[in-house]
Amino acid sequence: MVLQRVIRAVIMGPPGSGKGTVSARITKSFALKHLSSGDILRANINAKTELGLLMKSCLDQGQLVPDAVMSRLILNDLRKIDQSGWLLDGFPRTVPQAEALDQAFTVDTVVNLNVPFQTIKERLTSRWTHIPSGRVYNTDFNPPKVPGFDDVTGEPLVQRDDDRPETVTRRLKSYENQTEPVLEYYRSKGVLETFTGTETNKIWPHVEAFLHRKFSSLSQRVA
Repeated sequence: MVLQRVIRAVIMGPPGSGKGTVSARITKSFALKHLSSGDILRANINAKTELGLLMKSCLDQGQLVPDAVMSRLILNDLRKIDQSGWLLDGFPRTVPQAEALDQAFTVDTVVNLNVPFQTIKERLTSRWTHIPSGRVYNTDFNPPKVPGFDDVTGEPLVQRDDDRPETVTRRLKSYENQTEPVLEYYRSKGVLETFTGTETNKIWPHVEAFLHRKFSSLSQRVA
């Protein structure tokens, strides 16, 4: 009988790097549970849990959620699926959060998507949204039939605040400042693997091949 190793992985990458697409492909290909810190946060706020109310209070006051609170929230969810392999997305965002995760679990690998900021800016600032329906267009590869207007209703499209050039620049800078120490933390532990490119479909085969090798070697060690 071959024991199956429970795989624990983290994915990192700036907003607009294709992290959502790659996460979906990883969880499907390797049968891992995808845990998004944003989803967990929203679920707790909606359910009015003790931690959810604490976080809502922080967010309402424009404050960052303290590392200890964020770590408790995520670790609570991870402990519920202790026997499952998982891919963690959006956590850890700081070194104290990474240390808290390490104290509870062994992280096998950290996949880092390194997409040039200029590519991300072009990708995000090309997005226009039909607010009532949520339909999203991209002027580069999925443009509306009539520039500036929704294909279905003919109503005007809007560029969301998050997609405006100045907002994108600010978000990317913030990500870089906050996350570089976390990448360095995992790099020093020898579990960080960085994939650089400008197109998700070209990055993905390299991510997939690496994870097949990595997870296969982990399983062999257990066997």
